[in-house]
Amino acid sequence: MIDRYSLPEMAALFSDRSRIGRWLEVELLASEAWAKVGVVPPEAARAIRLRAPQVDDALVTAVAEREKVTNHDVAAFVDVVQEAIGPPAAAWLHYGLTSSDVVDTALGSTLARSADLLLEASSALVSVLSRRARELADVAMVGRTHGMHAEPITFGGKLALWALQADRDRCRLLAARRAVAVGKLSGAVGTYSNIDPAVEEAVCEALGLEPVPATQVVARDRHAEYLWACASATATVELMATEVRHLQRTEVDEASESFGQGQKGSSAMPHKRNPILSERLCGIARIVRGYLGAGLEDVALWHERDISHSSVERVVLGDASLLAYYALRKAAELIDGLVVHADRMLDNLDRTGGLVFSQPVLLALVASGMDRDTAYRIVQSDARSCLETGLPFRAVLQQDDRVKLSSTEMDQAFDLRRALRHAKKSIEALDGLEVS
Repeated sequence: MIDRYSLPEMAALFSDRSRIGRWLEVELLASEAWAKVGVVPPEAARAIRLRAPQVDDALVTAVAEREKVTNHDVAAFVDVVQEAIGPPAAAWLHYGLTSSDVVDTALGSTLARSADLLLEASSALVSVLSRRARELADVAMVGRTHGMHAEPITFGGKLALWALQADRDRCRLLAARRAVAVGKLSGAVGTYSNIDPAVEEAVCEALGLEPVPATQVVARDRHAEYLWACASATATVELMATEVRHLQRTEVDEASESFGQGQKGSSAMPHKRNPILSERLCGIARIVRGYLGAGLEDVALWHERDISHSSVERVVLGDASLLAYYALRKAAELIDGLVVHADRMLDNLDRTGGLVFSQPVLLALVASGMDRDTAYRIVQSDARSCLETGLPFRAVLQQDDRVKLSSTEMDQAFDLRRALRHAKKSIEALDGLEVS
């Protein structure tokens, strides 16, 4: 992943140093577990731990150089580590293991930690959405369907629905963490033919992982589920960012991204204030969805394993984690700093001269005894006249002899407070959420 979208705490998890460090820890724990079951001499296990090389850039380079000979990254790693440990203890390193025992177990540990970061970021997003939803609970605006004015809503209610969706993403991330926080040390085809199951149990326990039945590799539906959780979370971010982009349009001007001191919106046009963060987040969501497709392709491997998934995962798992984490963090900043133009929202709500109250007028006519289709046709016709003449909708209705509603009934139909009297139901639903 390019540095531009790599936040340091997540990037560190997917660095070469981190990868080799986790491989090494799996090997050391396995040697110690073998010692506990009486296969590896205890002094050899202690020597392996004591003489294990420091995981630094020099070790990463040494493994890369050795791989030029072995054409196998784990074999190169084992060679380099054994050389650092020295005989006779080094002979016990990687005892009974296959490469995937090391790689998949280490990967499970990495993805569990990355999921923890994603969960923290997801919780932060839910928290800021919930806070701003309550803050803006009474800010009225027009609701739009098909991009057209429909009926009044509140901006706080919109944010509350986003918070509830972001919370569902958080649940998906938690489930995905359980799916990938697993390990296996069961040998070449998963039958424990050359390894004691107690070794697997000990290593996984030390790493906080669940040992699972497997072939030579952990089943890849688990990793696809993790990618789905990343894609779902970024899709929610895209939903919010798309709405902000629309609301910031000059013709709409109901909300806008914060604009920092010294910031420039355009290199050519000094007046521009563009929704650049929202646009960036929409683009990132597209990438993560693409990674999900690649992850699903990895589920079907030949027989007990092949390595067609390996090259894919070296790219998509780290990149998806980095991008999802970046998107969640930046989305929280977007919502936290969002500038809401409440007066403009009211202006836009009134822009159609009261047409947003056409349904309560229709219902009032039905309640007065008129059949629904006749009432619908009358209201539809008067709505068209409102748009063509520029007269307020209520005035057009009052000029129509077919509309026999009292002033009180008209007042009720055009009452914004009545329209929004239950609008806080979505905000009340936030009371059950865990927020940081």
